[in-house]
Amino acid sequence: MSTTDTPARSRAPWWFNLAGQLLEPWVRIRRDPAEPAALLQPGVPVCYVIERDGLSDALILERACREAGLPTPMQALSGTRRKRSVFALARRDGWLFGRNRKRSPTEPLGQLVRSLEGDPERDIQVVPVSIYVGRAPTRESGWFRVLFSENWVMVGRFRRMLALLLNGRDTVVHFSQPVSLRTVMSEAGDTRPERLTRKIARVLRTHFRRIRAAVIGPDLSHRRTVVDAVLNAEPVREAIAATAAKENISPAKAWRKAHDMVMEIAADYSHPVVRSASFLLSNFWNKLYDGIAMHHFEKARAAAPGHEVVYVPCHRSHADYLLMSYQLHVSGVVVPHIAAGVNLNLPVIGPILRRGGAFFLRRSFKGNALYSVLFNEYVAQLIDRGVPMEYFIEGGRSRTGRLLAPRAGMLVMTVRAFLRAPRRPVLFQPVYIGYEKLMEGKSYIGELSGKPKEKESLLGLLRGLKVLRQRYGHVALNFGEPIELNPLLDAASPNWRSAIDDPDAKPEWLNRVVDTLADRIQININRAADVNPINLLALALLATPKHAMAENDLLAQLELTKSLLEELPYSDRVTLTSMDPAGIIAYGEQMGWIRRVRHPLGDVLVTEDEQAVLLSYFRNNVLHLTATAAWVACCFLNNRRMSRASVLRLGRIIYPFIQGELFLPWDADGFCAQLQATIDFFVRRGLLESTGEGRVLERGPGQDDAAFQLKIIARSLIQAFERYYITIAALVKNGPHTLTGAELENACTLTAQRLALLNELSAPEFFDKALFRGFIQKLRESRIVWTDEAGKLDYDSALEDMVRDARVILAREVRHSILKITPGGDGEKEHAPTPEAARPVPADASSEALHERHVAAEHHAHAPSEPTAVTEDSTAGVHKE
Repeated sequence: MSTTDTPARSRAPWWFNLAGQLLEPWVRIRRDPAEPAALLQPGVPVCYVIERDGLSDALILERACREAGLPTPMQALSGTRRKRSVFALARRDGWLFGRNRKRSPTEPLGQLVRSLEGDPERDIQVVPVSIYVGRAPTRESGWFRVLFSENWVMVGRFRRMLALLLNGRDTVVHFSQPVSLRTVMSEAGDTRPERLTRKIARVLRTHFRRIRAAVIGPDLSHRRTVVDAVLNAEPVREAIAATAAKENISPAKAWRKAHDMVMEIAADYSHPVVRSASFLLSNFWNKLYDGIAMHHFEKARAAAPGHEVVYVPCHRSHADYLLMSYQLHVSGVVVPHIAAGVNLNLPVIGPILRRGGAFFLRRSFKGNALYSVLFNEYVAQLIDRGVPMEYFIEGGRSRTGRLLAPRAGMLVMTVRAFLRAPRRPVLFQPVYIGYEKLMEGKSYIGELSGKPKEKESLLGLLRGLKVLRQRYGHVALNFGEPIELNPLLDAASPNWRSAIDDPDAKPEWLNRVVDTLADRIQININRAADVNPINLLALALLATPKHAMAENDLLAQLELTKSLLEELPYSDRVTLTSMDPAGIIAYGEQMGWIRRVRHPLGDVLVTEDEQAVLLSYFRNNVLHLTATAAWVACCFLNNRRMSRASVLRLGRIIYPFIQGELFLPWDADGFCAQLQATIDFFVRRGLLESTGEGRVLERGPGQDDAAFQLKIIARSLIQAFERYYITIAALVKNGPHTLTGAELENACTLTAQRLALLNELSAPEFFDKALFRGFIQKLRESRIVWTDEAGKLDYDSALEDMVRDARVILAREVRHSILKITPGGDGEKEHAPTPEAARPVPADASSEALHERHVAAEHHAHAPSEPTAVTEDSTAGVHKE
């Protein structure tokens, strides 16, 4: 009989058909997959296996099969003595319909195996079917329905009946890939039928547990189970004994201390609380946001089975925790356990977060060996049990909109826990979270301006409820390319599995693996960016001196940026708003980010001072997407003409620093290839002109539209180069063996703050100490800067070359301002030219040589007139209407 035949319902008893008719109005079935018939092999008998025995499950299965055009489970199984083509792995004692209490649940499997022994040509395909009633109550669901939704407990008949009445319209029937019983028997060889039957039953039980865990979450039936496992672990017992000896307290007191600590850490996951929170949050999000979009989620879902999944999103807001958990839950994926700062363990809020899967960690483990061992063991227990996790490797929320340098503590714990018991491969899932407006925006600006961070408290939370009166636009959750741990370990050490033998060992390659993993996570987050209308407006408007643009200019700039991102895609996971430029402007006005000033000669769009500061956050979200274009444009801020080779050469020099700051994905050659493609794009759009068989590039005069558009693109990155110049200037000005790393950071921060005050810069991250620290670290890694025996900084002569190259990008008055403000020696003069700067240029020199001649000659008070035909003063390119 074909698997697509649909037998008549009369094959089932009359009472079964009657029960199905009574149940039908209360149940709405969603099949997964929607067309399960495609899974089956035609012409082979089908036997369904369900997880739990029960009339309601049989009725739901029969209806799902009928609606999908599958063979009915109520027919006799061809070639066997079985009257039905379905059986259950777990059975209840029967009081109705004459169920046999003594029969083993595996007996049906034995019957199937024995039926095939005498006929090697026959086969039976066993189809596991999982049935869930009320997995995810909707926004309209009542609290009572939440209490009777699906869980891990085998409930009684009365509770199952209530679940069907209350949640039956949210029923999921999951058909798994069929198993060929003949294939299993062939692979088993001469295994006795009894042993083979037990093996198949064990595999099916594991399969059902895995599917249930993926749909409704892991079976963490009691928090105490995990806590006891942590306290009984050998490393923890040793740490408790060491603490008792060190603090001169009794072992019992040390154990109680450890118990209190692990209770402070451990989550108390509760399925009813998660569903109740989902019920509440659906209303909350609808009042707060205009929509929450998830992109590339199906790719993430497909990669997850068989892995220990660790979600590693960027951290922009306290809403990140709730958004991720809510969206995963309503999408049919288990809510992960989330590492949260202990500062969020507030009265009332803390217990709710804990029951939603949050486990808490202190900001620092220093000086507390017992706490460190306990936390490491707790993470190891979660990984060992297959519990999905989520943590933010940035360590805290970004106040600038950029990705922060990763803090690898949680990654180290995860990798070491896996090495200790590598049962299930670990998969890291990067997630980009993009907002159009932030609840914490104003507090971020205050913190960057020097105000102390306000400590989280219940009173502060209540005071902050006023932000809920506003609308915050749309939110995007973009799932990036997942990262498997095993290939990274194989690349670092092919024999890494030998590290399992000693759980306390720390292989020399571990830090290298963790650093590579951390960088790749940040890179893949950036490769999944979402470009929304506010990002595009911020890129354009913040590049103008007064944060205002004529409407026609803004429309043209938005169209150019969208075209750039579409024609030169950063990655296949970047998403871009579908709005046209006019729609983007209208949306920005609607959201209150920009204001229209009417004028007879054409309207002007402007963003106010405070809004401009807040907009810098959203510009920084997507700076990495336009970094190559910004670099090319920067080369023509102060130069009319430049060779293509010079753009690429200088790009190679600067790339390690912007790569480290923006987590760009390419190597040096890849970056140059991107630069080539970007130059070609600018030439096609008429922003640059290519001459000399493509070797020389030239922009138009400063007054034309093309030069204005290039300037707007360039200014998104120019502040980064100003920060680099501040660092180099401070170091060179003070001389070698003078400043420590911390003193240099402080000098740079003070210089940048003063420069921002004098120039009314609207980007607080311009004087962010972390960005200076990152640049100095890159100088160290490149061996351009190093620390001497006294702890002071020394530097290579290459630093002076960087000072020279900076003249190509930064205007003279900017450089002089920086040198004048920077604390140290004489601030009135720039570094003296090298002897090569005065060398004459041959008459037949290439355009690149002419350009290099100009760069060196800029030191002289009486520069030759020839280069002036190539360059312009930085103010000459101001666009005029």
